[in-house]
Amino acid sequence: MDVIALGELLIDFVSTETGVSVADAPAFEKAPGGAPANVAVGLAKLGTDAAFMGKIGDDEFGHFLANVLRDHGVNTDPLRYTDEANTMLAFVAVDTDGERTFTFYRNPSADMLFEPDEVDADAIRRARILHIGSITLISEPAGEATRHAAQVAGEAGTLLSYDPNLRLPLWPDEGTARAGILSMWPQADLVKVSDEELLFLTGVADEAAAVESLWHDRLKLLVVTKGRKGSTYYTSAFHGDVPSFEVDTVDTTGAGDGFVAGLLHRLLANDLPFGSEADIRDAVRYGNAVGASTTIRRGAIPALPTPDQVSTLFDR
Repeated sequence: MDVIALGELLIDFVSTETGVSVADAPAFEKAPGGAPANVAVGLAKLGTDAAFMGKIGDDEFGHFLANVLRDHGVNTDPLRYTDEANTMLAFVAVDTDGERTFTFYRNPSADMLFEPDEVDADAIRRARILHIGSITLISEPAGEATRHAAQVAGEAGTLLSYDPNLRLPLWPDEGTARAGILSMWPQADLVKVSDEELLFLTGVADEAAAVESLWHDRLKLLVVTKGRKGSTYYTSAFHGDVPSFEVDTVDTTGAGDGFVAGLLHRLLANDLPFGSEADIRDAVRYGNAVGASTTIRRGAIPALPTPDQVSTLFDR
């Protein structure tokens, strides 16, 4: 197994009309989603061996989502079910620039009930990368399960990839969100963070200074994504900017997850070349291409591209 993605798996109900609120949306299109699940599917569609670890409801939405993962080639052996809560739902409004706002239904949802003894430690030990987000850190027992998985990865030498994926409405308050997200930071080998998330976490407007304030010895690569402005990569030895790709954006849902999938896919293809700036630039540019390609279709998982679709941008 190359990558295991751990976290939430849910249904995004995306407004069929842009520029209106969730309350004013005339209808919604059902789209499977959840940031770590998006990454797993994105990797599988690109040809990387990927699995998903987490918990869903033993309900129609949950089984639908599990089938979606399997249909896209994602290994679901580490996936768990529960009849104690339903699968999470999110209603998504999209503005005229393709940016989104979310309304979540999870009180609790099945992903929040993922327990440490349900973590497939052997699968993590066999993987090259464990990818996680911050949503499962919000409440227990999912937070404890996530920390346990990260500890297993660290002890096994499995690379830990972390995307904070800030969703403030799910946290009790900003201070708790900041502390919760940063609690996992010291264990991460690779971090993808948006420019807005970086500012939220540090309060520092200067990007390089903000990155320096969060740097630690274990960190091999940190990438700051900036939408249309591209991405900036940082290692202990070098840093640089990689421009984005111009596309006609329809919906930005899943773009960041697509970037992560593209980045990890390319890093693995190049045998995790953290000492080579040329290979890091190549991986970040590929991530930019996957992220941009994801924005030209609605939804998250349905919009994640194939290698041929990525090539139409990457090979320009």
